[in-house]
Amino acid sequence: MVRQELVARQLAERIGTRTGLRVLDVGCGQGTQALRLARAGHLVTGLDPDSVTLGAAQAALAAEPVEVRERVRLLSGDGHSCGRWFGPRSFDLVLCHGVLMYLSDPDPMLASLARMLAPGGLLSLLVRNADALAMRAGLTGDWRSALAAFDSPRYTNGLGLPARADRLLDLAETMREVSVPMRHWYGVRVFTDTTPDADAPVDGRQLAQLIDAEERAGREDPYRRVAALLHVVGEK
Repeated sequence: MVRQELVARQLAERIGTRTGLRVLDVGCGQGTQALRLARAGHLVTGLDPDSVTLGAAQAALAAEPVEVRERVRLLSGDGHSCGRWFGPRSFDLVLCHGVLMYLSDPDPMLASLARMLAPGGLLSLLVRNADALAMRAGLTGDWRSALAAFDSPRYTNGLGLPARADRLLDLAETMREVSVPMRHWYGVRVFTDTTPDADAPVDGRQLAQLIDAEERAGREDPYRRVAALLHVVGEK
């Protein structure tokens, strides 16, 4: 919940007053960001290769008003298969959140997504922060993993799956090479990475303060540099 709210606020800032954007959400999961954008008037295509999470997105979409449902289509697939359905320059905004961490080499995916963007389009990436990879393990007392994280971007995530993290400078260089240079970046989950969403404050005022504090930290150095995740936005 905290992560999704922070990313939504950051996206809204970058989109500004633009309406009716053509949006591609690669790895849309349960459709949280896709539905937020559709409610705001944008035309959203969600892609996900997992039938369970795609089913959850379809169920969530079915509960929306008809005008929102008409703005969303959900497809089974991943970012590598974009060319099967879409031509170059088909979208004004492409989201790829929590996907690159599962790819041993993210560069082909990024090149594919860059081709989907129209001139002036935005590419929104959410990745694990390799420059702060030791933080979570260290804060939970897992010293072995903390020491290993100094030397490798590889880690095991909370689901027990092998994953990898990205360094901001390396990601920025790759984005420049695919002609979608980085324009803005934020930290996500500076203070709460070791806190499960289920343990977030129940009191509405306290939860709002938590999110406001996270949002502020995600914009300012040195805090954003030690965030668990990086939200990077490039423009074609």
